[in-house]
Amino acid sequence: MRLKRLGAADRAMVICIYVFLVLLSFSALYPFWNTLVVSLNEGMDTAKGGVTFWPRVLTWTNYDIVFGDKNLLNAFWISISRTVVGTVSATLVTAMLAYGMTKSYLMGRKFYTFFFVFTMYFGGGLIPTFLLIKSLGLMNNFLVFIIPALVSVWNMIVFRTFFKGLPAGLEESAQIDGCSNWGIFAKIILPLSGPVIATLGLFTAVAHWNDWFLPTIYIFDQQLMPVQSLLRRLLNANLISEQMGIDSNTVERMSKKSITSKSLVSATIMVVTLPIIAVYPFVQKYFVKGVMVGSMKE
Repeated sequence: MRLKRLGAADRAMVICIYVFLVLLSFSALYPFWNTLVVSLNEGMDTAKGGVTFWPRVLTWTNYDIVFGDKNLLNAFWISISRTVVGTVSATLVTAMLAYGMTKSYLMGRKFYTFFFVFTMYFGGGLIPTFLLIKSLGLMNNFLVFIIPALVSVWNMIVFRTFFKGLPAGLEESAQIDGCSNWGIFAKIILPLSGPVIATLGLFTAVAHWNDWFLPTIYIFDQQLMPVQSLLRRLLNANLISEQMGIDSNTVERMSKKSITSKSLVSATIMVVTLPIIAVYPFVQKYFVKGVMVGSMKE
C-alpha cells in the first residue's frame, strides 16, 4: 500500500504505526546489542561508561577467559546433552500420547483428558515435588532433566488437534494392508507431522536450554550444572574467583588484562544465548503452520 494513495488521516496513522514498530523493535534489540558491545569492549574502559552502540576499545580477552574456563565448557556439554535428549524424548512421548488420545475407542478417554487438563491448572507444589524427585532417586541425576519433562499437556493437545486433522483414509488404508498402530504412527503420522514437530520441538528445546530453576533445586554436583545455572551464579556473585571457580593466578591475569565482572558476564551471556538463537532460522518456515494448529477447532 502506497502512502500517496491514502488520505491525510490514513497516511498519518500508517506513519505512526511504523514509528511505533521501529521504536518497539529498537527497545527489544538494543539490550541484546549493548550486551554484545560490552562483551567486546575492554572491561576497565566499560567501567568508565559511555559504551553504547560500538566498542570503544575492542578486545577478545573476555571470550578468551570464558572459553578457557573448564566449568563453563562442561556446563555447555550438560546443556547441549539435556536439550537434545530432552527435546527428542519429550516430543516423541508426547506425540505418542496424543496419537492414542485421538482414538475414539480408547476406554476412559474423557477421564484421561480431564486428568491431563487438570494438571495444567493444579500442581502438587514445590515441596511434594521435591519429595517425589528424591524418592525416585533423581537427585543429582542427569535423568532429573529428562523424566519430569517427558509429557507436556499443552503440546499433547496441539499434537492431538493436528493428528485429528489428518485424513482418516490414510490410517484405514494402512490397516487394510496389515499395518499395526505402531507402524501407522511411525511410518505415516510422524512423517506428515513435520511442521508441528518442528514448532513444538523448538519450544521444548528453548525451555530445556533456558531452565535454571530445576537444577538449582535438584542438582548439587558441579559437574551436572547446566550453563544457565552457571550463568545465574555469575550474575549473582560478587567476586570473579567465586563466579567461575577460577584460581588466584587466573584472577591476577584477568586484572592485568583489564577484565571486569560486567564484561565477563556480558561475554558469558552472549555465548549462552547465541546457540539457541542460531536454531530459529532453520525451523522458522514451520512456525506459521505449526502454531496455527493450536487455534483450530476440534
